[in-house]
Amino acid sequence: MANTEQIAPPKGPSLIVQMAMLFAMTGAALGVGWLAGTYLKNSEKPAPPAKESHEKKPAHEAGKEGEAGPTLVDLAPMTTNLAAPAEVWARLQLSLVFDGPPPPGMAEDVHQDLLAFLRTVKMHQVEGASGYQHLRADLQERAAIRSGGKVKEVLVRTLLFE
Repeated sequence: MANTEQIAPPKGPSLIVQMAMLFAMTGAALGVGWLAGTYLKNSEKPAPPAKESHEKKPAHEAGKEGEAGPTLVDLAPMTTNLAAPAEVWARLQLSLVFDGPPPPGMAEDVHQDLLAFLRTVKMHQVEGASGYQHLRADLQERAAIRSGGKVKEVLVRTLLFE
């Protein structure tokens, strides 16, 4: 016949030992978090003061002063419907940062190219924060290509979907 002895389940650690381990691990986590926070706070370096003002200047004024610094050019607002769904309209206001005074007509060429690109965008492509970042990167890339590398940055001032 088979041995029918009842085997008692193994006994786990007591409740006191479990509570002590919980408090020890919580204390260690707090200590490591505090140390990491103080390390990161002490490693921050203050931003250097801005040497040049970032005032908005028309392109023709920047050329007169003899500055070769960046030039900010505001583009006219773009209003168009998206590729899909067609009933969604987008209004986009941009500014372009050129590495110097832009050649005449280049800002308008970039504006038309970006407007044509905006007409091909679908709503699902610009949903969420990552969609916005992808749209901004695409606008920047198209502006740089269209201007031959003279556009250093595209600043999105307003983006509205209706």
